[in-house]
Amino acid sequence: MKFLGVIPARYESTRLPKKPLKDICGHPMIEWVYKRALKSNLDRVVVATDSKEVYEAVKKFGGDVVLTSKNHLNGTSRIAEVCQNIKDYDVVINIQGDEPLIEAEMINALIDSFEKEKELKMSTLKHKLIKKEDIENPNFVKVVTDKNDYAIYFSRSVIPYPRNENLDLYYKHVGIYGYKRDFVLEYSQLESTPLENSESLEQLRVLENGYKIKVLETKFEVIGVDTQDELDKVRLHIKEKGIKI
Repeated sequence: MKFLGVIPARYESTRLPKKPLKDICGHPMIEWVYKRALKSNLDRVVVATDSKEVYEAVKKFGGDVVLTSKNHLNGTSRIAEVCQNIKDYDVVINIQGDEPLIEAEMINALIDSFEKEKELKMSTLKHKLIKKEDIENPNFVKVVTDKNDYAIYFSRSVIPYPRNENLDLYYKHVGIYGYKRDFVLEYSQLESTPLENSESLEQLRVLENGYKIKVLETKFEVIGVDTQDELDKVRLHIKEKGIKI
């Protein structure tokens, strides 16, 4: 199978305008994501953006980039447009454009899931939650899985409910996805669903339509950048750890 990595990069952000181009230790955020993704086993990595500014920035550092429609409501829809035009790949990995510390091993775990289970349509990651305040934080999406590591449900609420408290049961969903190319085209055409709208979690549309999502545990906990405080945290972490792009 051939694997394509797509990094959706929307220029406008309510909480952090021009987010993909925010400077992180001398390089725009999108360059950090792109070049770290290149260290994985993906056959190709491409940035998908609706912004000429982002397009030019990616071209400037030598990256692979395509312009997409401005009318997409979410990253999945943008990736589907890419899949319609780039057809020589079996599996697409959706890499968040605001996670500049993404680890290649995380991407490779999703690649491996499709190599091991040929019938798999979609996979994602989870990370163990330790702190009670993180478990109760609605900004941390939780996931519960069955014995075969398939998702039962995703929620911003505390799941499972701690009637008999056991902190070993809690996992944070890590928002990186792998899809079979034909499935992402099908998925993007499905209408939004009640639970998806209630939780504002797009992946629930998959479960509500009866499809399965494989959920793999990762030891890595990346720092997503949605606010200026998170951007400052990432900059400090990179400086302290001496991380090179």
